[in-house]
Amino acid sequence: MESNDDHHLPLFVTKSARARIPFQLYALPILVGICFIFEYRVSYIPAKEAAGRWPWIGLFLSELWFSFYWFLTTVVRWNPIYRYTFKDRLSLRHEKALPGIDIFVCTADPMIEPPAMVINTVLSVMAYDYPPEKLSVYLSDDGGSDLTFYPLVEASRFSKIWLPFCNKFKVEPRSPEAYFRTAAEPLGDSAMAKEWSSIKKSYEDMRKRIETTTKLGRVSEEIRKEHKGFSEWNSVASRQDHQAILQILINRKDPKAVDIEGQRLPTLVYLAREKRPHYHHNFKAGAMNALIRVSSRISNGPIILNVDCDMYSNNSVAARDALCFFMDEEKGREIAFVQFPQTFENLTKNDLYSSSLNIINEVDFLGFDGNGGPCYIGSGCFHRRDTLCGHKYSKEYKADWKRWNIDRKVEESASVIEETCKELASCTYEKNTQWGKEMGLKYGCPVEDILTGLAIHCRGWKSVYLNPERKAFLGVAPTTLLQSLVQHKRWTEGDFQVFVSNCPFVYGHKKMPLKLQLSYSPYLLWPVNCLGTLYYVAVPPLCLLRGISLFPEISNPWVLPFLFVIFVHRAYSLGEFVWCGGTFGGWWNDQRMWLYKRISSYFFAFLDNILKPLGFTESAFVITAKVAEDDVSQRYEEEVMEFGASSPMFTIIATLALLNAFCFVGGMKRVIMQKDVQALLSDPLALQILLCGILVLINLPVYQGLFLRKDNGRMPTSLTLRSVMFALLACALALY
Repeated sequence: MESNDDHHLPLFVTKSARARIPFQLYALPILVGICFIFEYRVSYIPAKEAAGRWPWIGLFLSELWFSFYWFLTTVVRWNPIYRYTFKDRLSLRHEKALPGIDIFVCTADPMIEPPAMVINTVLSVMAYDYPPEKLSVYLSDDGGSDLTFYPLVEASRFSKIWLPFCNKFKVEPRSPEAYFRTAAEPLGDSAMAKEWSSIKKSYEDMRKRIETTTKLGRVSEEIRKEHKGFSEWNSVASRQDHQAILQILINRKDPKAVDIEGQRLPTLVYLAREKRPHYHHNFKAGAMNALIRVSSRISNGPIILNVDCDMYSNNSVAARDALCFFMDEEKGREIAFVQFPQTFENLTKNDLYSSSLNIINEVDFLGFDGNGGPCYIGSGCFHRRDTLCGHKYSKEYKADWKRWNIDRKVEESASVIEETCKELASCTYEKNTQWGKEMGLKYGCPVEDILTGLAIHCRGWKSVYLNPERKAFLGVAPTTLLQSLVQHKRWTEGDFQVFVSNCPFVYGHKKMPLKLQLSYSPYLLWPVNCLGTLYYVAVPPLCLLRGISLFPEISNPWVLPFLFVIFVHRAYSLGEFVWCGGTFGGWWNDQRMWLYKRISSYFFAFLDNILKPLGFTESAFVITAKVAEDDVSQRYEEEVMEFGASSPMFTIIATLALLNAFCFVGGMKRVIMQKDVQALLSDPLALQILLCGILVLINLPVYQGLFLRKDNGRMPTSLTLRSVMFALLACALALY
């Protein structure tokens, strides 16, 4: 029992991270080293008539940018904090007053996002350790496909045996696919062993039916007779031209909506909002706003969770964790959303494409939280409905959970509610309204989540970041290099668009703390890093061929600041990466992907932001494929980098890799000709040779893909020839 005094105890606590002191001790000497580098650059700038003057100035400008960006990341990381929740206090104090939660799952294409994967996400959140009568799950299908609706019908039936099994035996995770893949089969004749086998067989039968239908590409007439909702597709012209389709598959107000043990089931709703060719549908933001409106009519939960269709729940108490923040009597009223990290289950041992986001999840977001709250990243986030609908924060604000919990008496049947809700999901509903502007998720940006979170912070709200030991959600990371680069291009293109159109220092002026404005900046300025990185990767090697020195020789004392900053910075990076659970191989892959993203994804994202205002490109929402061919998956598991496509991004990566290889050979020829070690130490080009050598090591998988591999994942021959030609042309121009 909880005493009266315990009612004043908080539902969560905040603690400063112990690692902040080592970081601060590391950052200060790095700052001193950077100042010495600047002094050297200014003091030894070549004369006007010297050939190396402009390359020197360009390198100095690149180093100025890198230093400024390092300062921004240092501000983010300066004061990291950890959050800890007390779910037992929440249960003792508020169990009967727990608010309703509306869960939004978004999918868009059954061919790219397999329906079997989607329903595993749906079932995992339906099975939350939470009163089922207070849970409502909505699947938004922007593909408008009966190939997605049919699996949801199957999931609604399977939930009647899956939810009781989860609750009875406290299983984790509550995605059937993930559970049966990872859990050991119970032995003996126990009750769990018998149920385990039966439910696993039921699940596998359901999955086979779904996969067979998906491969067939159509729903059979026999299946279509099983549910009235299939008749909606008689009027569907195409995925971009159809009426609003809304079906309440499980209605918690229906006395028959119970599982096999007679317990209530969560509400389950399918929605495909109306789409017409002459109306812009605003991608995921438009889908989310339609869900907000439709759910307000059906369940109207004061808390909204949105997850991507591939991010299944891995922690059944995550909802209670989030409510510890919202329902805290002292600080809960100022919190708009609770963001969980985006984590993945299909990572290789050394995280081949650096998809884990370990440093962001384990370091950066802790500091972001300490500066006023993390940004909204579009998945795994619990929101107050009020804040998503545009409400501003005020000190007088207080959530009335009892008011929300009053179950409104709705006289209409489910079919009547379905018809009235379709208007809320129509193309014309938002016309001449504030939806997409001041209400709901923001429109006009590929990263609507970042822009929406920024707007919420500017309205005076705070957010919190929670990274529990058992991850709340697990998703699917890209399994090819091109998928990863395209995904980062979309993110960075949208981030920079937010910075240009809604710069935190202007949009957030006097609305949010300066340190929070600074915390947004490193992410919004990702694409600008391409300029300095491209310069550093291309110009010093070309100057090496010309014999133009851009760094002090090894024997010169001025080399010490360069060596100190480079090696200490990278050594700290390695220690930080390993401390966050990575490996040395993972860190090396992270360095490689850091380079590839900057010279390809960031470059094209930066370019698109320049060309878009001129009318040369248009916004597009690119969905990352969640399926892969068997040979691609095998190479991914073996940590063999996948090229296998002719992409402009690969052309840049391969050309610069070859350029550095040619220049390194030229530099080593110079070293071999100097038989005197003392002469080598005084060689003004030694650091440039070292830089080329490091870049050659990083690019070893590229050379293998260009010349050595014979599998389908190698670089295409046409791309190889093109890259060799461009690299040789650059070297020829530098020499002659």
